[in-house]
Amino acid sequence: MLKRLIWLAMDYPKSALLLALLITLVFGIQFPRIHIDTDPENMLPADQADRVLYKRAKQEFGIHDLIMLGITDETGMFRTEALARVARVVERLLGIDGVITADLISLTTTDDVRASGGLLKVQPVMKGVPEQAADLEALRIAISDNPLFQDKLASRDGSALAIYIPIERKDQAARIGEEVRIILDEELAPSQRYHLAGLPIAEDSFGIEMFRQMGIVSPASGGLLFVLLWLVFRKLTLVLPVMVVAMFTVVWGMGLLIGMGYTVHIMSSMIPVFLMPIAVLDSVHVLSDFYDRYPQLQDRRRALRESIEALYTPMLYTSVTSAAGFASLMLADIPPVQVFGAFVAFGILAAFLLTIIIVPASIVLIREDRLQAVIGYMDARDGWFGGMLRGFGRFAFSRAVPVALAAALILGLGFLGVSRTVVNDNPVAWFPEDHELRVADRVMNRRFGGTYMAYLLIEGEQPGAIKRPEVMTFLEGLQHILEADPKVGKTSSLADVVKQVSYVVHDADPQYRRIPERVDELAQYLFLYETAGGVGDLDNLVDYGYRVANIWVQMRTGDNLDMARVADRVAEHLRTEPPPPSIHVRWSGLTYINKVWQDQMVVGMAKAVLGGFVAVFVLMTLLFRSLSLGFLSMLPLTFAIILSYGLAAFMGKEYDMPMAVCSALTLGLSIDFAIHFVQRYRSNLARLGGDLGAANDVVFGETARAIVRNALVIAVGFSPMVLSPLGPYQTVGVFFALLMVFSALTALGLLPGLLKLTHGRLWQAKTT
Repeated sequence: MLKRLIWLAMDYPKSALLLALLITLVFGIQFPRIHIDTDPENMLPADQADRVLYKRAKQEFGIHDLIMLGITDETGMFRTEALARVARVVERLLGIDGVITADLISLTTTDDVRASGGLLKVQPVMKGVPEQAADLEALRIAISDNPLFQDKLASRDGSALAIYIPIERKDQAARIGEEVRIILDEELAPSQRYHLAGLPIAEDSFGIEMFRQMGIVSPASGGLLFVLLWLVFRKLTLVLPVMVVAMFTVVWGMGLLIGMGYTVHIMSSMIPVFLMPIAVLDSVHVLSDFYDRYPQLQDRRRALRESIEALYTPMLYTSVTSAAGFASLMLADIPPVQVFGAFVAFGILAAFLLTIIIVPASIVLIREDRLQAVIGYMDARDGWFGGMLRGFGRFAFSRAVPVALAAALILGLGFLGVSRTVVNDNPVAWFPEDHELRVADRVMNRRFGGTYMAYLLIEGEQPGAIKRPEVMTFLEGLQHILEADPKVGKTSSLADVVKQVSYVVHDADPQYRRIPERVDELAQYLFLYETAGGVGDLDNLVDYGYRVANIWVQMRTGDNLDMARVADRVAEHLRTEPPPPSIHVRWSGLTYINKVWQDQMVVGMAKAVLGGFVAVFVLMTLLFRSLSLGFLSMLPLTFAIILSYGLAAFMGKEYDMPMAVCSALTLGLSIDFAIHFVQRYRSNLARLGGDLGAANDVVFGETARAIVRNALVIAVGFSPMVLSPLGPYQTVGVFFALLMVFSALTALGLLPGLLKLTHGRLWQAKTT
């Protein structure tokens, strides 16, 4: 049926091209509805336990996504002029749409506990801007004397102040950040500097930059791809259909995704980058074969028909197996991976359909004399390129044993590298070193307790459970364990409030900065604070019924490896010193959610890719009707995966989210070379009566040229991605090149030797 479609496209080329264009326009009109989402919370299943807990914690404790603003002045921030500027900044921040004013944390909006006239007084840390030297010093001492504020609101050396800006939604972070910058540029003195940090603004800024890069890198890669294809085929009217297939494929895939209401996250933003090279593969094979046949036949229709007849089966096999491999990603229990796998699979099948319609129809529309003027004189068997490939083929065939041994050794080194893989990620690290967010990250985490927020929830079974002294002491002990880790800069909890109240009511006697041993004394301190303070002062630290408490954990790094280590440290502590009866401990917070997301991603992608690998192997075995050929066809895929990740590990590249995404890329690209190579070898062996050497020479003609052309065009064509300012795009660009090199070398360098070593027995499969 599909072949009939090809012949119809050749008979009615203009109608076929017009139909393809109209369908593409239907998909294209969906693009204005695009919505970007980089929130890792949304990348977990809706019913995933940690996501549910995080959502509940945000509701119970009034926890919001935070933008952390740091203002620095090397001459010192505890000066009247500097503090007045900060006060004006805070006042204007409260007027920004999307900022939750009631929970903004700063010197002028956060309450402090003090004794006044024998009474406990709770008031803002800086009720008014101090003008006298004594008042300025008193403010500095008040901050340094309160564990809740030191390294949180002010740096230890007094050269920096921090403001924590809670926002309604994380997708507003970049916009709010821009408004904050405008205020700061207007209010701060020339000697003062500011920095905006935190995961919300980093992730939202990445989403905006990701959208921008989709509009820059993909067209740039497509443009370079076009130039390279023109250099290879030297005929604009032959190259244009290839690019049209690639662009139409991207529009079909992304248009369907957007039209069905899915958001574009970091994985799905890579779909255009994945589909474009995959869409080009079959087109290049068709053009390469056509170029080889046309000089002898001098009839474009006949040459095209013979090329389609020869390539139809491997092209179909490639599309079906690649689509099945990507579709297997839907088995992963990770929504972004499922969406990515489904729409790449659809795009691959769309690319096959567009290739067999657009390329033949376009060639038929080219006048015979113009084709002859460009390629009529060419003889595919001549030229240095063809001679070099035939020489390489003879070497691989004649040196089968040493080549196989070298391949085994290299594969072993690849496995060694893979065994050294370190799993880690940090969204802030996706930006270049000199990006303002990276600079802010370094400055803020050096001066303050940390910009990466995590929360440790202490949950009782009954209301009032947190008011027990042993539970409060347990909170204090957990804080000591947490702060013993060098990557944890600061922790805050209800225990700190209780100790500060005890310290203040006992005339600032240091020995009373402790948790009271009696229930009534503890309850009295909490009552004093609640009655003296404002409504909701403790909302971020304990729920209304005192059943659940929250330890704020500020980390100086967003690396998931560090978050995992801190979580393990707490787990080990709980094993040796269990919590009080009926008390449970659980992690939450955006930094922890990132760690959970990566765990799910790594495990989920590993399972999905393994499932895809098995699915492709089964399909190859069924399609070739040979277990041995199925095994051989998997070798380029195996080498590409192991060598790419092994080399990355040897070079110190950590396995992060972009690396996990790239693992799926092998399913679509690496199998192509193997299918074309095995299928053409197999058909030539049958045609040449089992003459191994002759079959090898024939395959290292058009088939080898097409493989090398594809590898070079795609590897070089997508090199602009390496120039992107975003780490994930750079990673994908490098992996394109590595996958092409390793896949092509395995197909062309190893498979001929295996043909000889097996005396062709593995290749003598049925062709009917």
